[in-house]
Amino acid sequence: MSDVQAPEPARFGTILGVAAGEVAVYSSHYPSADRAEYPDRHSYRSYLDGEYMGYKWQCVELARRWLYLNKGYVFDDVPMAYDIFRLRSVRVVKDDRRLPLHAFHNGARRHPEPGCLLIWDEGGEFEVTGHVAVIVEVHADRVCVIEQNVGHHCWPDGQSYSRALPARIDDGGGYWITAQMPGAKILGWMLQTDDATHAVAHEAVDRRLFNLQIGQVENQGQHRAPWLDARQPDEAAFIAKMGGHRLTDREADQYRYFRVSDTALRELRRATNELHAMFMHATQAVLHDDRLLAHFNIPSVLWPRLKVSWDRRRSQMITGRFDFSVSDRGVKVYEYNADSASCHMETGKVQGRWAEHFGCDDGVCPGDGLFDGLIEAWQESGVDDVLHIMHDRDMEETYHARYMKSAIEAAGIPCKMIKGVAGLGWNAQGQVVDADGQPIRWVWKTWAWETALDQLRAECDEDDARRLAEINSGEGSPQPPRLVDVLLRRDVVVFEPLWTLIPSNKAILPILWSMFPKHPYLLDARFALDADFPVEAGYVVKPIAGRCGSNISIFDAHDGLVTETEGRFDQQAQVYQAFFGLPHLGGLNVQVCTFSVGGVYGGACVRVDPSLVITTDSDLLPLRVVEDADLLRA
Repeated sequence: MSDVQAPEPARFGTILGVAAGEVAVYSSHYPSADRAEYPDRHSYRSYLDGEYMGYKWQCVELARRWLYLNKGYVFDDVPMAYDIFRLRSVRVVKDDRRLPLHAFHNGARRHPEPGCLLIWDEGGEFEVTGHVAVIVEVHADRVCVIEQNVGHHCWPDGQSYSRALPARIDDGGGYWITAQMPGAKILGWMLQTDDATHAVAHEAVDRRLFNLQIGQVENQGQHRAPWLDARQPDEAAFIAKMGGHRLTDREADQYRYFRVSDTALRELRRATNELHAMFMHATQAVLHDDRLLAHFNIPSVLWPRLKVSWDRRRSQMITGRFDFSVSDRGVKVYEYNADSASCHMETGKVQGRWAEHFGCDDGVCPGDGLFDGLIEAWQESGVDDVLHIMHDRDMEETYHARYMKSAIEAAGIPCKMIKGVAGLGWNAQGQVVDADGQPIRWVWKTWAWETALDQLRAECDEDDARRLAEINSGEGSPQPPRLVDVLLRRDVVVFEPLWTLIPSNKAILPILWSMFPKHPYLLDARFALDADFPVEAGYVVKPIAGRCGSNISIFDAHDGLVTETEGRFDQQAQVYQAFFGLPHLGGLNVQVCTFSVGGVYGGACVRVDPSLVITTDSDLLPLRVVEDADLLRA
C-alpha cells in the first residue's frame, strides 16, 4: 500500500491553470473560502464587463466566461449544467444577435472541435446538476478539457488543460468520449455552427404520456379494516384528523388512485429542479432591488433582516412544494409553496400504506424516497442543538409536525414539540425558553411567516423599528413570548428561513415571468391586466400572500366571474395569472404536487377537488408511476 497522500486542495479562488485566450481556471474548494472576502451570496456572483458569468467557481461560470472571452458570445442562464444540452442558440454580447447552437450526442459522426462544450448528464459524480467542460484539444484517442468544480489542484508545469478523457472512433465514424467517473454519463457536445448535420433532432414525445389516468382497485371491503399504525404518533394524529383510516370521506373514492407515466414524472422531476433554481434567481433579483421588494407588502423594517437571511448560507430551505397542472397541453406551475408546505406525510407515508393495504401493485409510489430525502436535508442543515418544532393546535399541523419530527430525529437531531406558544418564557439573559427552561435556538415551524408578519403589522404600525428591537432584546415584554417574539429574534434560526417569504409570495410570479418570458413551465403573470395580457382562456386573480386556495377568483375571456373562493386575504394586493385549467377526471380536477427537498426533487402526489380551485379541504388520493407502455395500453 502506498504511503503517498493526495495533495491538499488548493484554496478557494486559487488559479489552477490558464487556458487558451488567457482564461484562468479557479479552485472551487468552498470549505476554504475566506468568509471575509466572500461574506454573502452576492460576493460569489462572477461578472465580466457587467455581464453575468455564473457562480464562482462553478463549471457553468467557466464555460460562459471562456466563450465570452474567446468568442464574444454567451449562452443563456440555466438552472443545471445538463440543461445546456437543450439550448439552441447563443447571444452575441456586443449587439444581442442570436447564433445557432447545436447539440451532438456522444458517438455522433460530427466530431467535437476545440471550443465545444462537453455536457454530462445528471448522475453519479454529477448527481442533480450534471457538468460542463470546455474541450480545448481533440485527438483520435482523447480530448483535453478545462473545467471547474472537479478537483481543486494546480495543473502540472507546462500543462494547459484540466484533464484528458479517453476517446475512440468507431467503425461508423462516430466519436465516443469516456466519462471516466463512476456513474457519470456524457450526453454529448455543443457547437456553435450553422451546419446541423448529425445534430440532435427534436425528439418528439407522445403527448398522451402527460395525461393522467384514474385507476381502481377491486372493492373487497378493505376500507373497513384498519390500515394505519395507531401506535405511531404521526399516524395516530392522521387517523384522528381524518376520523378513521382513510384519505377521503367519499366512500367511492376509497378505492381510486391516479396514474402518471414514467415520462411525465421525469419531466416533473426536471421541472422541480429547474423551477427551484429559477425561483432562487428571482429571489436574488428581488432582494437586490428595493423597487421589486416593495411589491411584496413586507414591513420595510424587515428588509435588512430578509437580506441577511438570504445571505446566510446555513439558513437553507429544507423543503417546499410546487403545484402543477399536467396534461397533454403541457406542464405548468401555478406557484411555489416554499414556506410551510403541507402534504409531506400523505406523500411520503400514507399513500404507500394505502397501496399495501388495498393491494395496489400497479406501478410504484412516487413518495417512497421523500422521507430519506428529508433525513439527508436535516443532516446537512447545520443544526447543532435541540430543534424546537412549533405548530398550531390544528389537527393537520399536528400530524405534519409529528411526521417531520420522525425525520429530524432520524437525522440525529434531538427535538421538542411546542403546541401553540404555551409554556414559553424569558430567561435572565433575555432569551426565549421553553417550559423546561431550554433556550430556543433552532426552530422548525408549521406556521407561515405571514402569520408572524400579521402580528407585527397589527402591533407595530406606529413604531416598527422600536418593536423589532424589543423583540431581539426581550425588553418591554413582561408578557410571555408570542410567535413573533420567537421567529424574529436574531439568535433563533428558523426553518423555513425568513427569505422564503419571497418565493412563496405570489408577487414573485410576474417577476419570474419577466425574467424567463415564455418559459414552457411558466404561466404569464402580471401586476396589472395590461393590454397585451393574453385572456383568451381567461385569467386568475390571486392575493399576493394568500394560502390554501383562499380568495382566488377565476374569470373567463370576457371578464365574467367563473368561480371564487372565500378567505381572509381579500385585503391583499393581487396578481393576475393566465388561466390554465387542471385536467378533469372522474368528476375531479386533479393537481400534481412535487416536493423539493434541499432544492431538488423529492417526491410527488395529487390533490383533487370537484371545484376548479384546490384548497386546504381538497382530498389527496394515491398516485402511482407506471411504465409508458402500460399507460398507453390502458
